[in-house]
Amino acid sequence: MSTAALLAAALLLDAMLGEPAWLWSRLPHPAVLMGRAVAALDHWLNRDEARGIKGALALALLALGALTLGQIIGWLGPVADLLTAAVLLAQRSLAEHVRAVAGGLRQSLPAGREMVARIVSRDTRDMDAPQIARAAIESAAENLSDGVIAPAFWFLILGTPGLILYKAVNTADSMIGYRTPRYEAFGKAAARADDLMNLIPARLTGLLIALFTGQMRRWSGIVADARRHKSPNAGWPEAAMARALDVSLAGPRSYDGRMRDLPWVNRAGRRRIGAAEIEAATRLLWRVWMIFLLLIVACALLLPLR
Repeated sequence: MSTAALLAAALLLDAMLGEPAWLWSRLPHPAVLMGRAVAALDHWLNRDEARGIKGALALALLALGALTLGQIIGWLGPVADLLTAAVLLAQRSLAEHVRAVAGGLRQSLPAGREMVARIVSRDTRDMDAPQIARAAIESAAENLSDGVIAPAFWFLILGTPGLILYKAVNTADSMIGYRTPRYEAFGKAAARADDLMNLIPARLTGLLIALFTGQMRRWSGIVADARRHKSPNAGWPEAAMARALDVSLAGPRSYDGRMRDLPWVNRAGRRRIGAAEIEAATRLLWRVWMIFLLLIVACALLLPLR
């Protein structure tokens, strides 16, 4: 079976099952195990002098472990590859988490804040409805890239080793890739590696959103907003999503009690938004997923078996 055929089957399996609570309440999720590995390396190496070098060493050890594990899984056969890919893709769980924010917001502001706090790292205590909606839609766009398109891309390129490597690097970036006194040096290698591994997938995600929502005529604006974004990659899917929904995203927000005056994405879009726009973003996630699945199926039919 070709890698593309395995990926198509994994996308379908993830869409059908998501992350079953009965399974992950009994076993640690692979993402949890990756997090424990990063935490252990942080505890072991992030101290004293030369933290930048130690951070690079931590990343190298993590990458070696991910590639080795991926190779071992590959030796077990295509079923093991399929199940690993299905577990590490996150389309259904992403859609469910984003939809839950809309459901919470329809109940009350506190419920909306509680739900959005589960998927974003910014301060949520004083958010109003538009801020909740923007945060949820931004998370939807960014995680469509990080949680679906990017892992699928690296699975296509390098098989299961590439998929696990990507998820390990992405997990490391989410834990230690911060510009804080503790992680400025130690997490730099992880942050740069994550930027590099998302370079193509983020732009591909933005292109897929724009192409299949009729926004290619506004591509120059998408590019301009993406280049102004605080992240070298997240701006691409966010800018495309903002135009597809005709909303403004990003803008000022608070982290750790401190306001940051970040540029607006699609400044001309609507700003008085709420649950309806979050639900529209969820539907768009599935539309893009379907188009991506069809492209993978086409690859499976056209490309020779590995």
